[in-house]
Amino acid sequence: MGKVKQAKRNGASSSPYQKPSGGGGSGHSAPAKNNVFKFNTNFGQHILKNPGVSDAIVDKAYLKPTDTVLEIGPGTGNLTVRILERAKKCICVELDPRMAAEVTKRVQGTPEQRKLEVILGDVIKTELPQFDVCISNTPYQVLSTCLPVCFLLAFVACLLLACLLVVRSFHLRLSRKGSSLSTDKKGNTLRQISSPLVFKLLAMPNPPRTSVLMFQREFALRLTARPGDPLYSRISVNAQFWAKITHIMKVGKNNFRPPPQVESSVVRIEPKVGKDRPNVSWDEWDGLLRVCFVRKNKTLRASWLGTREVLAMVEKNYRTWCALNGIPVDDSEADETMDATTTTTSAGEEEAAAAADGMDVDVVDDGYDDDNDDDEDDAPDFFKELKRSAAATPKTKSRRKKTKVAELVREKIRKVLEDVTELADKRSGKCDETDFLRLLFAFNEEGIHFS
Repeated sequence: MGKVKQAKRNGASSSPYQKPSGGGGSGHSAPAKNNVFKFNTNFGQHILKNPGVSDAIVDKAYLKPTDTVLEIGPGTGNLTVRILERAKKCICVELDPRMAAEVTKRVQGTPEQRKLEVILGDVIKTELPQFDVCISNTPYQVLSTCLPVCFLLAFVACLLLACLLVVRSFHLRLSRKGSSLSTDKKGNTLRQISSPLVFKLLAMPNPPRTSVLMFQREFALRLTARPGDPLYSRISVNAQFWAKITHIMKVGKNNFRPPPQVESSVVRIEPKVGKDRPNVSWDEWDGLLRVCFVRKNKTLRASWLGTREVLAMVEKNYRTWCALNGIPVDDSEADETMDATTTTTSAGEEEAAAAADGMDVDVVDDGYDDDNDDDEDDAPDFFKELKRSAAATPKTKSRRKKTKVAELVREKIRKVLEDVTELADKRSGKCDETDFLRLLFAFNEEGIHFS
């Protein structure tokens, strides 16, 4: 009987096409390669890995078998497969082509494949199809901005040693450049994604029945904040005016891979439709709130009468309204005596109000206040241009003569705030929806509009 042929240790295989066995040879199997691509945190790619949280998000959407669901940022499809089991169709909007291929491959060859549609692009810039429910693990990541800030400070310090005049000119340009750099690289849900997304969903002619969205904890608290809360802002008023906002649950950072630097929360947004939807222009309402929340913690008198840019914007809109309605406008110069008296009286009232409140309020302000913690990524170009021009303009006393139409607009604003609504001494952070509606109606009655 012949001997059994044994493979030689470290010897060549009998065929050049033979696959190496895991147990032969050296006795150690080759390490398995990880073919999963690296997540790009600059795009806010933090995959939800907790199946319990995924089930809860889909459950709270109350899906129907006839629903078309829009999912924003599907990632690897952990939420997508659960949505496809319950809905008629799922439309995924993904920015990263690798993720789009991954979620497509996950349902390939299954009955759910025909119910999936993937749109490659930015959800804020993409024209969305009609859908019934929106579900999203909103992409975000707070990146450290220490490096650009330190670079900015070091550069400014070097310029200070060179010359004070050179510092001033370079500092203005560097501040604007650093501000745009921080906004562009900070893929923060608070400033770049969440606020424009919420406003886009609410401003749709036919908004979705329900939206279950995961946001950064701070932004979620802003959506549900009430008057007097520290996080109460324009976003709070806008969201609660057009929809019912419900906080569903908190989600810790360890439920994601890789874990983000902030905690998260899931909220449900149910837009008001039919008779419940306010019969108010979206642009008018949002334009009024932008002016009111420029200086949230100061009086409405200071917000409207103490900022030159606001007065210029209101005057421009008033001129447009007069032109559309055939009302003549007096562009002659105002009486200097009357102008000085009006300015002195307004300044005295502001100083008295500031002293009573224990605050240091500048009556004539050249720019926007530092307590404006609102988002500006979804602001109209007109508001952004105002801020850029205000930052570039030297802070010197204006010598331009005031016209009678400018004085008329100023008097109309004073009349609305002090006589009609009596909200001049109230702060935007303490006003509710009824107060802002009264303001909007009174301004429209005086011919002042915001769109």
